Amino acid sequence: MTVAVPSAPRAGARADGMVRVPGGLFLMGAEDEWVVVDDGEWPVHPVRLAPFWIDRWAVTNAEFQSFADATGHLTDAERYGWSFVFAGLLPDDCPDTRAVAGAPWWRQVHGAWWRHPEGHGSDVHDRAGHPVVHVSWNDATAYAAWAGTRLPTEAEWEYAARGGLEQRVFPWGDDLEPGGEHRMNVWQGSFPDHNTVEDGWYGTAPVTAYPPNGYGLHNMCGNVWEWCADWYSPAYYRSSPEDGPPGPSTGVQRVIRGGSYLCHASYCRRYRVAARGSSTPDSSTGNQGFRCARDDGPAEGR
Repeated sequence: MTVAVPSAPRAGARADGMVRVPGGLFLMGAEDEWVVVDDGEWPVHPVRLAPFWIDRWAVTNAEFQSFADATGHLTDAERYGWSFVFAGLLPDDCPDTRAVAGAPWWRQVHGAWWRHPEGHGSDVHDRAGHPVVHVSWNDATAYAAWAGTRLPTEAEWEYAARGGLEQRVFPWGDDLEPGGEHRMNVWQGSFPDHNTVEDGWYGTAPVTAYPPNGYGLHNMCGNVWEWCADWYSPAYYRSSPEDGPPGPSTGVQRVIRGGSYLCHASYCRRYRVAARGSSTPDSSTGNQGFRCARDDGPAEGR
């Protein structure tokens, strides 16, 4: 597999790494057999957006390192001293770790943060072009502010992920593997014990590992969950405004979108353009990243 690995950017010089998404009206949400009802993916409703810019790929380890080196930013995971890591990625000699009740494949690993994604002894030296993980919503917004950007709204994220297609399940259409071709990094096999790695990756993949969607955006589904600007509410779609919905005014959790390398149809069908998730703003995991957006305007700047 040949993969184009993006280089680390200079702050304020990423216009070439963003795509201008034309404004327009689209149908947001889903009401098909895939819907996770409790997540509030329904009803399908019209949304109108102004043009905006969005990153072609999720923020990489190399890009986040430029930010951390320039600002001295400490992530929430660093301050807490630990983060959640998928058990299957831990080495055999890893010390015993606390499992999450009801999801024992998630382990609390002390010393896990973005530079050491599996804890002590791991690093990102060979993952410069992979998405940064173990970043909270707070960390993502700090990066965006430094870069002169912002997080996309949930509506912008879904509109961009659809790539110009209307009410399709995935960014490329309705078939998970059209013509037998893998289009995203998700779990194959039997979760959580056996991953056949048919898509080529166990854990994160490079941010450009698969073909882009119709807007030129890579990995809008699978690989890592992506933070959005919005507070989360499962009831929001029932009364959200049509023009540029900003999300609820308050909340406890922030929206995450896109699913990750751990998604599997047997328990988590959230690797779709309409699927929603949520997490508290200070939480971090080994499958959570982000990409940035900005308002429409001249191409100078990031």
